[in-house]
Amino acid sequence: MLSIIKKFLGTKSEKDIKALNPILEKIKAVYPEIEKLDNDALRARTLNFKQRIAEAVAEKQQAILDLKASIEDDQQLDMDEKEKVYQSIDQLDNESYQIVQEVLNDLLPEAFAVMKETARRFKENETIEVTATDFDRNLAATHAHVDIIGDKAYFHNKWVAGGSTITWDMVHYD
Repeated sequence: MLSIIKKFLGTKSEKDIKALNPILEKIKAVYPEIEKLDNDALRARTLNFKQRIAEAVAEKQQAILDLKASIEDDQQLDMDEKEKVYQSIDQLDNESYQIVQEVLNDLLPEAFAVMKETARRFKENETIEVTATDFDRNLAATHAHVDIIGDKAYFHNKWVAGGSTITWDMVHYD
């Protein structure tokens, strides 16, 4: 009886796979483009993701800042008026959150492809060379597996954790 129901309705894993398949196909479509990027361009993609998210919510975030400033500037507002302003802020905050979720869903295939390619490069190369940023310099100050030489940062795929040397060997599959 249970097997008959499963044939008609499918199992949970089959439903999950069916739901994720369109995303997987998008990842497969964008991956060849990501694979061609050099290390610096690959890194730049994550900055681009952050920028796209910030641009998508910029108007809402500015409206929130303006409303907060209006409360601070006008000390004469009574409690009811302040409550209305705070409700508006909450509404804008919720709208901003929804926009971020939509943008993240749009970015998901490309972001996964970037992560997958980064993992592949660490698996296949002992050292990854990139143009050094301030963030890299800060990492190098506290992490032995990051070196700065001139204007280049070198990330090694081995590091010490718990007294043992760990080698990056994780590859992400579709």
